[in-house]
Parts: sequence; structure tokens; C-alpha cells
Amino acid sequence: MLTAILTVVGLILLTIGIVWLIDKFVPRKAKPILNLLLWGLIIFLGYLTFNSVYGEIKFNQLKEKRYAVVIESLKDIRDAEMAHRTVTGKFTDNFDALVKFVDTAKFTITQRRDTTVIDEELTRRFGGVETTKDIVIIDTLGYVPVKDSLFGADTRYKTMMNVPVGKAGAKFELKAGKLPEDDIPVFEASVDKEIILFDQPKNLINKEKQVVAVDGVNGPALTVGSMTEVYTKGNWPKSYNAKKED
Repeated sequence: MLTAILTVVGLILLTIGIVWLIDKFVPRKAKPILNLLLWGLIIFLGYLTFNSVYGEIKFNQLKEKRYAVVIESLKDIRDAEMAHRTVTGKFTDNFDALVKFVDTAKFTITQRRDTTVIDEELTRRFGGVETTKDIVIIDTLGYVPVKDSLFGADTRYKTMMNVPVGKAGAKFELKAGKLPEDDIPVFEASVDKEIILFDQPKNLINKEKQVVAVDGVNGPALTVGSMTEVYTKGNWPKSYNAKKED
């Protein structure tokens, strides 16, 4: 945007210089028409400059609003996936299975306690001299539905696969698997920025997809999780977590 603005400003200054030269050297009879044309050009270039700046301001405001809504959906997907791993030991790449899991699965509530018991093997080894050892006992106290724990009475998880703003009918892409070298479960949910901003100017969308900044959403998509490393956070900056803690 800065290059375009500087270019337009340069043209405006050049036009003003031409107006001055005309006023100084062009015959009086021709001046009114030329001056009128040139001032019209200056006004037009000023209008282009204003539109260039204001258009990008409006784009950024819209982008931030849409990103905020999409990020909340990505957080829901992440929470459901993390619960799925806690209960089953793995992530899933199927939204139908994930919704069914939230509907039916339960967290096990446990309690750990330390206790001391007789170590029978050592007792025998020491000729009947009573020997003890410390152990940890895990008691099951009950079960809590995943749905109630994550979403309460809200049923938004049933549509968490749908991108909530942007191109109609779009869905998040969901992947899951394991890191080959460590056999550790991983997942990734994402949506291309072009889907979120589909009705905006193409040049601004292309520029946004190339963003690399501390306070921006880097890369061509909004993403949570990763298929290449153990990472369950999103690629958005902390400013998007102002309303809800990440």
C-alpha cells in the first residue's frame, strides 16, 4: 500500500508542478482550460489515494472481525480433539466421529493416593523379615460427560466443522495422525484465508496470505495444531485471545 500511496502522491506533486509551469509560461488564453484539466487530475489522484488508504483500513477491520469468529470455532475443534486424545489416546480426522464422541464419551474422574504395603518378594528374600514398599493407588470416583465438561448446554459443537463466516458452505480441513519418529498423536484443523475473505479485493487477499508479522496471522491459512510437531496452539497472535483466554 505504501508504494501505491507514494506513487500517487508523486503524481500529484508532479501535476502541481506542471500547473505552476503552465501558469508561468503558457499564454493566458490557454491557461484556464489546461489549469481546469490539471486540477481535475489532481482531484482524481487524491481520490485514488484516499480510496487506497481507506479501502485497506476497511479490509483490515473486516478481516479482524471474521478472524475472531473463525478462531473461536478452531478453539472448539481443538478442545474436542484434546478431549478425544485424553479418552481414546489419539486424535481423529473425521468430524462426524468427533461430534459423536462429544455426544457420548465421558471423562473418568480419578484420585491418586499414596499408601504403604508389604513387599512380599523382599519379605521372602529376607527370610520372613517384614519389608514394605510405597505404591500409588488410583481410585475411580466417577464419570463426567465430555459434552457437559466442554460445552455445557451449548450445542455449537455439532456444527464446528462449518466455517462460520466467509464463503457459504465452506468447512474446516481436519487432519490427524502420528509423528513417524516418535509415534506421538498430532492433529491440525485449518481454513484458507481466501475462504474467509472470499468477497474482498484479490490483491488484498493475496497480500494477507503472505503476512509474516508478530501481530498478524502468519501464512495463507488460519490453523490450530500441527502435523509436523507436537503443537496444539493456533497461528494467531495473543490479541485475538482478549475475550477468551487461549
